[in-house]
Amino acid sequence: MNEAPAEPVEDIEIQLLLEALYLRYHYDFRHYARASIKRRLRQARDQLGFDTFSAMQEQLLHSDEMVGRLLDYLTVQVSEMFRDPSYFRALREKVLPHLRTYPSLKIWIAGCSHGEEVYSFAIMLLEEGLLDRTLIYATDINPEALEIARSGVYPLDRIALFTRNHQQAGGKTSLADYYTTAYGRAVFDKKLRAQVVFSDHSLVSDEVFTECQLVSCRNVMIYFDRPLQDRAVGLFRDSLTRRGFLGLGSKETLRFSSHVEAFTDFVREEKIYQRSER
Repeated sequence: MNEAPAEPVEDIEIQLLLEALYLRYHYDFRHYARASIKRRLRQARDQLGFDTFSAMQEQLLHSDEMVGRLLDYLTVQVSEMFRDPSYFRALREKVLPHLRTYPSLKIWIAGCSHGEEVYSFAIMLLEEGLLDRTLIYATDINPEALEIARSGVYPLDRIALFTRNHQQAGGKTSLADYYTTAYGRAVFDKKLRAQVVFSDHSLVSDEVFTECQLVSCRNVMIYFDRPLQDRAVGLFRDSLTRRGFLGLGSKETLRFSSHVEAFTDFVREEKIYQRSER
């Protein structure tokens, strides 16, 4: 009888490490795309000075400090204000005219990371006269990332990129109107987050928490396996009002989702969809 080849030790260690992270701290990365999670864990192992994933697991189980350090590697941290300016231009020119008809708005930014997209939305809505009647829910699973997002403080050397993106996204004012500088940092105006609720929320394990007119979840689902992508899209479907809008990242799609019939293309090239009336 031919026996199945043994699973590589590294893969076993990773599976056990992810299981320990879930059982001990309730962070569930077990259904993230395995190639991506393996790459991030290898980086964490090497940079944190461990020889094996088993040694990382030992530390994780017995040190609360370790979970925060590991989350910084496992969660998506890289973003920028008005990332993919054409996406924000499409929102401004094609989606906001529809949303303007509502007396009040709720927008959910899922996987907000360090908050760059949150402030992008707040600035765009302020310029369009909609911020005062909009409540923005900004969610992430990483508590340290949420704290950075709440602070609205970014390195000054990133502002030139943010400024170019803002202009290309159809910005109506100067980005400099929205921040002050000190000690090599840019601090964004408190009024931009007055309408923002920052909250812990997991697309893996949590449920719908509000009804909204727009969900923006960009460059998050690309790291999920297919069943987890389906779960996330189901949450977005259930949270959107009829004719509400969903924006995804440039490399993400609803094409293979079991929920695809609940949406129609609205701005195809920018991955903006509209919830059907059914």
